[in-house]
Amino acid sequence: MKILAKTFYGLEAVLAEELKNLGASDIQILTRAVQFEGDEKLLYRANLELRTALRLLVPFRTFKTKHENHFYKKIKGIDWSEFLSLEDTFAIDATTQSKYLDHSKYLSLKAKDAIVDQFREKTGLRPNVNTRSPNLRINVHLSKDNLCTLSLDSSGDSLHKRGYRISSVEAPINEALAAGMILLSGWQKKSNFIDPMCGSGTLPIEAALIAYNIPPQLHRSNFGFKKWKDFDKDLWEDVVQEAREKIIGFEHRILGFDKSFEALRISNHNALAAHMEGKIIFRRQKFEKLDPPSENGFLIMNPPYGERIEQEDINAFYKMIGDRLKQKFSGYEAWIISSNKEALKNIGLRPSRKITLFNAALECKFQKFELYEGTKKRKPCKKN
Repeated sequence: MKILAKTFYGLEAVLAEELKNLGASDIQILTRAVQFEGDEKLLYRANLELRTALRLLVPFRTFKTKHENHFYKKIKGIDWSEFLSLEDTFAIDATTQSKYLDHSKYLSLKAKDAIVDQFREKTGLRPNVNTRSPNLRINVHLSKDNLCTLSLDSSGDSLHKRGYRISSVEAPINEALAAGMILLSGWQKKSNFIDPMCGSGTLPIEAALIAYNIPPQLHRSNFGFKKWKDFDKDLWEDVVQEAREKIIGFEHRILGFDKSFEALRISNHNALAAHMEGKIIFRRQKFEKLDPPSENGFLIMNPPYGERIEQEDINAFYKMIGDRLKQKFSGYEAWIISSNKEALKNIGLRPSRKITLFNAALECKFQKFELYEGTKKRKPCKKN
């Protein structure tokens, strides 16, 4: 069957590689999505194991439409009893790029009316809508060329919700984006992983999941496909058991630092919820005073972007980051994400790679800095 995996802009190739490693076929990279072919087992595995996917949709009907009445009739013409019973609840998510039907909420309402009306005409009763935890979540997508694709959402809640974020600092980074950044960076798990401004602990937790090969949804109980009529419980249990058997050890350290006591409290709380006892070390330390815990390693940070800081102060802050990297972190590979392009210039190091990503609605640059011994500023030799 065809399956569509939704993701963030800039992570499409990473997601495609994840799918290739799971055994997917006919992989096609799209914008913010990857389409592929797979069977029911792969659908279950993808929901359990993919780190950069947000939702996995299974298309089941397509048709062209330009008018609301035609759209309503096409939806009503589907036998919804194949998917729903009167006791089930459903929800509809709609997106549209059509100039004719350009209101997504109205599309959702018309689709809901068509489904409800069909049941009411056949039985005199109707299933209820539940937008929070439905038995069936239906995705409606209308393209620029007026092609309507109906899909079943196999994930339910977005897959970035791993279940471990019990608390958070202001503006935490999305879990799937954090995992994507780590995978994009090419970290080979052959050195320590450090986040010197760890906030809620998302980057260290995602790094630990990757390092130990732990599926990001291992402790999640609710998936959309588990409420489908054809859910295969035995197959799902086999998929989970096979994934557990692939968990490995990790011989290096994963460390998160932050200057805030509250951030460290939240990070430890979230790590505990992620079942990461003993796998991550959190310590309080300002970055300007942080000495590297080993001769070489791998560093990723998500510093403040400056929305609530004066420009002069944020420029000075980024200059401090660059100075500390140059002075203390030779032998490291460092990656920094920020939406503040001006502030990034103050790091004073030439990035060897730049990748465009989006943190929520903010367009960011994810930049790589290779900190060789020669990165340090040397004082000129005095002549005798």
